[in-house]
Amino acid sequence: MTVENFSGVLESAREAGTSRLSAVNLANVLGLQQQDLATLAGVHRNTLRTHPESPRLQAALRDLMRVVSAAVAVQPDIERALFFIKNSPIPAFRHKTILQLVQDGRTEDAIDYLESISAGFVG
Repeated sequence: MTVENFSGVLESAREAGTSRLSAVNLANVLGLQQQDLATLAGVHRNTLRTHPESPRLQAALRDLMRVVSAAVAVQPDIERALFFIKNSPIPAFRHKTILQLVQDGRTEDAIDYLESISAGFVG
């Protein structure tokens, strides 16, 4: 699934006919296996299919969208922004990636880091 900008990512991640985010759609946008997204969200893989409305799952998906939004502020090219959050080790966080920080429950730290880059801080 190819998208051009954050609005496209957000729309692609929406579950049709609802106000929820779709774990399956977001996994496709991010290029993640559904099992990996379930692990990232801290839910069982079946939750993505059987309970997509799960508050825990929806909160995790919203956190991911917040991180993507912050990454796009740093790197407007959506493919590069997604590559960065998935693959770029960050020395200040023991060389973890942004997605690993999110999985560790450190979404705010990830966003703060991205905002500091956006503001020109180079650490």
